[in-house]
Formats: sequence, structure tokens, C-alpha cells
Amino acid sequence: MTRIRAFGRFWYDFVVGDDWRVALGVVVALGLTAILANANVPTWWLLPLLIAAILAGSVWRAARRRPAG
Repeated sequence: MTRIRAFGRFWYDFVVGDDWRVALGVVVALGLTAILANANVPTWWLLPLLIAAILAGSVWRAARRRPAG
């Protein structure tokens, strides 16, 4: 059981990492892209746009948390 727990912790740390919001945002972006692509909507532009927005939000939150200097 210890190896299974260690394996699960590895994958949690690998996928979620330091910010669960980024992981959740990527899952939502992939799901939304899949749903729209399945409906025959051209979605080639959607995933890069959403990931860029998620990254910008993450950098903005990190910049607000840390003092300048």
C-alpha cells in the first residue's frame, strides 16, 4: 500500500503542483475544447487562448503575493 500511496502522491504533485487553480483551469480548457470540437466547431484557436489566460492569471496572482524589490 505504501508504493501505491507514493505513486498517487507523485501524480498529484506532478499534475497539480503548486497551484490547483492552474490544474483545474487546464482541465476545464481541455474539456471545453473537446466539447466544442465534438460539435464540429473550429476550436484550433481556443486552447492556446485559454492557456495564455490561465498563465496570465497565475502570474498576476503570484506578483500580487510577493512584495516588490
